[in-house]
Amino acid sequence: MKTKYDLLIVGGGVLGTFHAYHALNKGLRVAVLEQSSRPQGATTRNFGQVVPSGMNTKWQNFGRESLAIYKAIQNEFDITIRQNGSVYLASNAEEVQLIEELSAINKQNEYSSTLLTKAQCLEKYPGLRADYVKAGLFFPEEVTVEPRTMIHRLQQYLVAQKGLDLFTNTKVINLEELLDQVEVTTAAGTQFSTSQVLICNGSDFKTLYPHLFYESDLQLSKLQMMQTKPQHNFELPGSILTGLSIRRYEAFYECPSFQAIKAQEDPEGLEKKWGVHILFKQAVDGSVILGDSHEYADADKIEDLGYDLNMNIDNFMIGEAKKIFDLPTYEIQDRWYGIYSQCKTQDIFLKDIDARIHVATGIGGKGMTGSAGFAKHHLETILN
Repeated sequence: MKTKYDLLIVGGGVLGTFHAYHALNKGLRVAVLEQSSRPQGATTRNFGQVVPSGMNTKWQNFGRESLAIYKAIQNEFDITIRQNGSVYLASNAEEVQLIEELSAINKQNEYSSTLLTKAQCLEKYPGLRADYVKAGLFFPEEVTVEPRTMIHRLQQYLVAQKGLDLFTNTKVINLEELLDQVEVTTAAGTQFSTSQVLICNGSDFKTLYPHLFYESDLQLSKLQMMQTKPQHNFELPGSILTGLSIRRYEAFYECPSFQAIKAQEDPEGLEKKWGVHILFKQAVDGSVILGDSHEYADADKIEDLGYDLNMNIDNFMIGEAKKIFDLPTYEIQDRWYGIYSQCKTQDIFLKDIDARIHVATGIGGKGMTGSAGFAKHHLETILN
């Protein structure tokens, strides 16, 4: 006898897992099928910064819902959430103007933020260089997570306390819609029966629907990141986003001065060539994660991104980081890259294959921040 589920989710990353969370809260019987022994894609290869402040209005609303969801779960089960806020550090007059404009927008949207003077920034953030910072914009409600462990803790919580059935090392190779259910077949020949299927496995959905994948406007982004050795007797609170972030993040696109300031930038700069903006986040062991860069390729040409780590990019990022913070050490203990899928012309890829089979992928860099809130609303469209 095959186990019958109300919802079966293909892909155990943050987007799929939070769909499972909301479905379980509705009392549904839910299974997650993850092709690897544990999630190891973009969900685990990022900074662990939950920053609705950087998103446009639509996704900021999802991100703010995510904050509430993360905190509610943390009150019941440790999934590594730390509420230590985020700050954007402005390095010149144009960036100061943008954070002041964003502050005004935040007030209209009733999202808490505080403008910091140069002196307040220097007092709050040890090692911050006085010749870099001019002002800051602080978001007290935002949180950080430990990306390499958060998703595993979240799934442990859902299995132990919510009744999730989690199947790892389980690759789905075929879906067949019958009268009132979908038959799901894995590479090992195991079959599952479910009322609804949601596919949230990044660009890997091409295994199931290659024609849809190749006709999509999905592209892949490769991000390089690094981690220093532990910084002894040094504490860097929260998420640190800098002037290049101010010039890159979508929230600032809504500022009145953004387009004029953007037009003045050097299109030949290395930060443009490699899509660099400098972020800092201290991990629980005292090390500091820094980066990152962005290189792009169409989803059907992933090989164009290569499998190497470009030392020129890393050296450039370290050089820029040293202009911002005097850390006790910039000795690097780890380097890696992450790859996530995103859409060129829309904010997420959503497709109903038929009434019972749905695809949600290509959330881009919004996954850690936006998935929990977005999944709550998207689930309603699937179930209705």
